[in-house]
Amino acid sequence: MTDASRLKSTVYVAGLDNAVNDKILADAFLPFGEIVDVTLPKPELPSSKDPHRGFGYVEFELPGDAKEAIDNMDQSELFGRVIKVAQAKPQKDANEGLGSKTAVWEQEGYLAKHAVSEEDRIAAGRGGQDLENVPEDPMQGLEGLDIAGPRPE
Repeated sequence: MTDASRLKSTVYVAGLDNAVNDKILADAFLPFGEIVDVTLPKPELPSSKDPHRGFGYVEFELPGDAKEAIDNMDQSELFGRVIKVAQAKPQKDANEGLGSKTAVWEQEGYLAKHAVSEEDRIAAGRGGQDLENVPEDPMQGLEGLDIAGPRPE
């Protein structure tokens, strides 16, 4: 089974109570079709006493079963808590986006999205005026002054 077809047949279940385990989650979704796998991600911190992170994934054999489970189980109640059931999304690369340990501008997709071509740089440099005739900024070089006001001559 390809990753794309696995995603279409997998649902994301959020808002789970700590009492919910793999078997309970599988039993809750069993009426909608043959279940291939149930996953409840463990907490990232080893010191955590929680059995899971409050969400899980249920993978069905057929994508139609996953859609039916979403239609029937979203906003339903399980162990006294309202659960959110939606189509699972592909997992993001740990080195991409916010929260990664790599600077945003060093990430692979950033340069492709935000790169400025040399042609654009030249056009922006002209900006409708000649750069040689731009007057000097009168506020430049005032950082070292101890008093405010015009520069003594």
